Amino acid sequence: MKDFPAIDFAGQTPHARLRCALHELARRQIAGERQVPTVTTLCELAGVSRNTLYRYHRDLLYELVKLQRRQISSRRSARSNDTTSLREENARLQDQIAKLAALVDHYYAAWKEARSLLDRREHELSELRRKAGNKIRVFGSRG
Repeated sequence: MKDFPAIDFAGQTPHARLRCALHELARRQIAGERQVPTVTTLCELAGVSRNTLYRYHRDLLYELVKLQRRQISSRRSARSNDTTSLREENARLQDQIAKLAALVDHYYAAWKEARSLLDRREHELSELRRKAGNKIRVFGSRG
């Protein structure tokens, strides 16, 4: 939380102090304070009891509620933007998963084909060796 200067309420009525405190809370909200302004915060800042606010200053109480709703709705819209970006990222990741799955299928099919070709060649070699019997000579260097 940022430090804000104290408000000078010398000689002001409780209504004026509450109004100044409400403006200060609105200014803090604009300055980026993330805490939702509360009745307690307003009354402590103005030096007025909560009972006084509820009993005699309902107009300021309604303004505080509007301020709270404005901050909550801005948070919701920020969350909505976050949700939208997360959904977009999720869609991109799902697309990448589909491409990777297709690539795995391709490599698996290529491996099966290569394995089948190798098995066929080994079978042909074994057939040739069986037919040739002992006729096969290994040529090598004489030592």
